[in-house]
Amino acid sequence: MSAYQTLSKKIIDKNIYILRQVIFPLFLIVTCPLMVMLMWYTSAQLEGSFLKLFQMCLQKGFFDTFGSIWSPYFFGTPTAWKIIASFGVFQLILMRIVPGKPFHSPVTLAGNVPVYKANGVACYFITYIAFYILSFQLRVFSPTIIYDNLGGLLGALCFFSFIFCIFLYFKGKYKPSSSDSGTSGNVIFDFYWGTELYPRIFGWDVKLFTNCRFGMMGWGLVIMSCAAKQSQLYGLSDAMLVSVVLQLIYITKFFVWETGYLGSLDIMHDRAGFMICWGVLSWIPSVYTSPALYLVHHPHHLGLTVSLAIFLVGSSCIMINYMADRQRQLVRSTVGNCKVWGKKPKVIEAHYVTEKGEHKKSLLLCSGWWGIARHFQYVPELLAAFFWSVPALFTDFFPYFYFVFLTILLTQRAFRDDERCSKKYGKDWDKYCSIVPKKMIPYLF
Repeated sequence: MSAYQTLSKKIIDKNIYILRQVIFPLFLIVTCPLMVMLMWYTSAQLEGSFLKLFQMCLQKGFFDTFGSIWSPYFFGTPTAWKIIASFGVFQLILMRIVPGKPFHSPVTLAGNVPVYKANGVACYFITYIAFYILSFQLRVFSPTIIYDNLGGLLGALCFFSFIFCIFLYFKGKYKPSSSDSGTSGNVIFDFYWGTELYPRIFGWDVKLFTNCRFGMMGWGLVIMSCAAKQSQLYGLSDAMLVSVVLQLIYITKFFVWETGYLGSLDIMHDRAGFMICWGVLSWIPSVYTSPALYLVHHPHHLGLTVSLAIFLVGSSCIMINYMADRQRQLVRSTVGNCKVWGKKPKVIEAHYVTEKGEHKKSLLLCSGWWGIARHFQYVPELLAAFFWSVPALFTDFFPYFYFVFLTILLTQRAFRDDERCSKKYGKDWDKYCSIVPKKMIPYLF
């Protein structure tokens, strides 16, 4: 390679580094909080029309428009903070007191084996039953309380989670909970991605709390409150019912599979920073809930036949997604001594070395759902999101914002996961890719 080529490569590598680890993270850190508040305002005040939001920006200017939307809620509201504190403390108590078997996560490259209490399903049902009894039966608060205070809740969450991520940055830098920590020297990227993989505070696992017990648990409560609000204003439509029920089935599936999630890319690779922790605390309640938020003020009826068809296809997609994830979990937990689609599973014994120099191995499943494509489980997950969005019909783009976001997220995650596995398993991963050549979609991609 000539000196000119070497210099050109260095310049290109530096530009890629600046783009991926400075510009892109900074862009998301700045724009995501803006989008959270715009999503809420568009659904609540502009009938879920991004066109009306665009026209409003043209008339008033973007900064004046956004200032008028966010300024009343920048620090949240007293009611919002009470709701967040009550819910957060309740979840922390459940994490600690609800019994569950110890669950050992797969060993990390640093050689750590995080241990969790597998009580997610019990905490899930306790939370939702408590919400139902306190709101619908005892009337301690209205079931519409979350929707009615969503602007203040999102403002408080954006503010709190940003401060919390600053705290996590310094905790991982100066007082990490394990050796799975460190900095890159790039403050922006370290704040965005995090400085610690498994932070714990007073024994509570931070990512288990933020990702599962606050973010995912809160998702279901938000959409239930949306359904209650529509029922209060217009009567409950079958479109809202189908959308909310499908989402609740998916969320239930998540907690049934929670121990599997604890071995996923989110937990085992992505550190506890803005991308993960801010995202699940602030992005989930505003973006993941977009179909239900839209349907609150669009109470149309689909009819029994259409509703039933959407429900059956959507729930089937959720079950296929669960079966695919469960299939891999079963093969690894039994060390391949099980059956996949009635046959002994085809596996590759993949070897890797931890940072401590320990030689470990893992099983890569090459049959069943995992013989179709390396990340086939994302396909039914995307289809499920589409089917709980489609009851909103096609008048506006708003209810499909989450589906488009999820498509981008999971496609990018498939590439990231392949890259991580290639570095981890080397030739064993190359062998797996030769057996299962498609990344996500059979015969296509």
